[in-house]
Amino acid sequence: MASTDVRPDHLVWGRTEVEGRPAFFGHAGGGDGLPVLFLHGWALGQHSYKRPLSRLARMGCRVYAPAQPGFGGTPDLPGDQFDFGGYAAWAAAFLDAVGVAEPALVIGHSFGGGVSIQLAHDQPEKVRSLVLVNSIGTPRPLWDWAVRFPTNALPGELTRMLPVVLEDALPNLVRNPRSLWRVGNLARRADLRQELEELKRRKLPVVVLWGDKDRIVPKESFAAMCAALGSEGEVINGNHSWLLADPDAFGEVITNVVSVARMTREQPQRRRFRERVGAALRSAGRRAAG
Repeated sequence: MASTDVRPDHLVWGRTEVEGRPAFFGHAGGGDGLPVLFLHGWALGQHSYKRPLSRLARMGCRVYAPAQPGFGGTPDLPGDQFDFGGYAAWAAAFLDAVGVAEPALVIGHSFGGGVSIQLAHDQPEKVRSLVLVNSIGTPRPLWDWAVRFPTNALPGELTRMLPVVLEDALPNLVRNPRSLWRVGNLARRADLRQELEELKRRKLPVVVLWGDKDRIVPKESFAAMCAALGSEGEVINGNHSWLLADPDAFGEVITNVVSVARMTREQPQRRRFRERVGAALRSAGRRAAG
């Protein structure tokens, strides 16, 4: 598990076991804060998102950011589990492994958004609400994905952000190039509109964010996902990875989402408290009458 850090908004790095295999993750925040699961995008990992994730920790959240299978030293999924269902099952098992015993606010970027959708669909007891950041969800031609990804995946402030991004991307490329190809192919073929329609039917709170300069997930894909959910979504000024370049904007956008999730979390706790108090008073009344 992660070691203790002097500043709760700084990510510290830990290791756990998920389904008998090692898994690496970043963690920030603590105590009884709202649990947040953050699932990273293709070719990246838990290190690239340090700045946006620290904004969540400053809001009092307990943030868990795993390196998903095939990235960041976490082994690939077994071959018969290599699909979105397998990634979703792994994410649910990760939450169990780190001791998250209540529904989490789940945030997914790009490929991680696709996994988040599947997680919410397959394991509804694990997800309190869902935030999709420039998420995949409709299929793309292979040539289109391959041409556009290198030019639009990195944030606009490239000089400043390149060391942060390369902390994940370069080791992933060297360590496991086959996994990058396989996951990229899985991502570009993703069609999760039926799953989104089911989440709409269940009335799960879902927020869809999209950068207006994103050429990897085009406006048509964003619109199709919003249509499946029956919601408008929110358009942000930025490209595919805008939250890396502008973590403050990410913090501003996500503040209301965290506040609402926190309220839904507290309401059942207050109700259970009132029920326990009521039961105790009734019991005391029966003893007094006897």
